[in-house]
Amino acid sequence: MSRPLPFDPIARAAQLWEARIGPSETMAAVTGIMRVQQIIQSAVDGALKPHGLTFARYEALVLLTFARASHLPMRVMGERLQLHPTSVTNIVDRLEKDGLVKRVPHPTDRRTTLVEITDEGRARREEATAAVTEIDFGLTGLTGKQTEQLTDLLTEVRKATGDFTE
Repeated sequence: MSRPLPFDPIARAAQLWEARIGPSETMAAVTGIMRVQQIIQSAVDGALKPHGLTFARYEALVLLTFARASHLPMRVMGERLQLHPTSVTNIVDRLEKDGLVKRVPHPTDRRTTLVEITDEGRARREEATAAVTEIDFGLTGLTGKQTEQLTDLLTEVRKATGDFTE
């Protein structure tokens, strides 16, 4: 985007929607979420690009860092990242090519492949984490309390759609 608009296009769209179609609250909220997603994605991509990572690859490295043994089966990675197995394979392929993870055989299940983070992967994850936390993951303009409220609200939407069970 080259420069800010002199008006809020989402608010303007909501006014027109209200006048021509009907209640605009949901449309305005969803349109706002979609625009904020674009803003956040751009900021996070910009912070991760110098580290040779996409957000998906960064998430995979973080997940492996959180694992007790620093490795997980690919199936479990897919479940936790909420990704299709093909997407996990592509992410792992790229991370492996870059020397950030390695595939290792499962010690007791020959059908399972484990993905293990390497020392280089740990170092890259640390550098990338510093970069994304420096920009607050692109989520600017909110207080800590507002950020918590936003997280709570989005969690309610995720629960209502069956994204997870408690």
